[in-house]
Amino acid sequence: MGQAGLPARRGLGCCILVLLLLLGGSGSPGTTPPPRGPWAEERGPVPEGGPWGRARYEAVKKHLGAVGALSKQYWRYLACKVWQEGCEDEGKEQEERELLPFPGWSFPLVGQDYLEILSAWYCSFGKCCETGDCRIINNITGLEADLNGQLHGQHLAKEVVVRAVQGFLQSPRPHKALVLSFHGWSGTGKNFVARMVASHLYRDGLKSECVRVFVSLLHFPHLNYVDSYKAQLQRQISETLQRCRQALLIFDEAEKLHSSLLDAIRPFMAHHDHHGQADHQRSIFLFLSNLGGNTINEVALDFWRAGRAREEISMELLEQRLRLELQEAAENSYAHSHLLRENLIDFVVPFLPLEYQHVKLCARDAFQARGLPYTEATLDEVAQMMVFVPKEEKLFSAQGCKSVPQRINYFLP
Repeated sequence: MGQAGLPARRGLGCCILVLLLLLGGSGSPGTTPPPRGPWAEERGPVPEGGPWGRARYEAVKKHLGAVGALSKQYWRYLACKVWQEGCEDEGKEQEERELLPFPGWSFPLVGQDYLEILSAWYCSFGKCCETGDCRIINNITGLEADLNGQLHGQHLAKEVVVRAVQGFLQSPRPHKALVLSFHGWSGTGKNFVARMVASHLYRDGLKSECVRVFVSLLHFPHLNYVDSYKAQLQRQISETLQRCRQALLIFDEAEKLHSSLLDAIRPFMAHHDHHGQADHQRSIFLFLSNLGGNTINEVALDFWRAGRAREEISMELLEQRLRLELQEAAENSYAHSHLLRENLIDFVVPFLPLEYQHVKLCARDAFQARGLPYTEATLDEVAQMMVFVPKEEKLFSAQGCKSVPQRINYFLP
């Protein structure tokens, strides 16, 4: 564990010292307890040679010796669970059991229960769980369930995200980082899915030290400082990848990233051979962009005008058109960085424009999240407050579901 782990181990030892002493004197059910101390019956000092003095003194001494022996066993048990120390010599256990002076004493079950809780608590701060890192949970089942229940109108995004993340995490030695590029209008669910991925892959979600979020206009606002930003960005990514064997890097407003910044990111996403297992092979990159939203909307509108369900829109159709637009746009930073041309982006994930019924579902979720009552009429009122386009059809919400949580404030008592 090294010098950095010493304070944590000392702190843990201090915290459980009292518990060890308390648990050490507990016997198993049905065993004969040790002799009681003389203080319940006697008021004054007892002469050493008196009828109770020496016998009681030896009994108490023997009892305290048993407490110390059990406490030592508890400590070894906890060290074995948490640090895997002191477990190599099984003979020590028998030796320590022989130190117990009272027949029938054993390692109390309640003590084991408490130590299991303590070791689990300690594991939440360290790397002693079955996965090797308790910061990482990789709950793909929960991710799929929540996407199905809370992400509305995005059948393509649901399928692609789950399939891509699950396949990547199941691969024993991936050749490169997983790179997903989310595209669509504002409010269609790109940030929502990114947060959901973080919350189901990491115990602390976006707050995890294994997750970094970069917002273009917030973190890299001035073009004059691009060189400085580039160095900072590379350093921050390197530190995150060194700190976590599986890192998640999210870039919001990716279309506004300067091309040199994307070039700085490129080495972390590049292909690697099997011989040099790089630390960043387990990293996941998410790029969130409004770019391509018009192309996606045009396809969705064509399907609606043709009387076809939006669920018939295939990934092959949309991804092909999206990649062409991203590669051919002259002012597009993606084209300048060659990320697509070098096949560094594994999946281009389209987010379809949201319709009236999807906005109502978002409103329902917002009411439920705040524990507020609602009716179908209320959901209709919220949806009607939104702006829908095109002007003739009024089919798609111009802001998706982005402002829905704020709209329900109008219905508070």
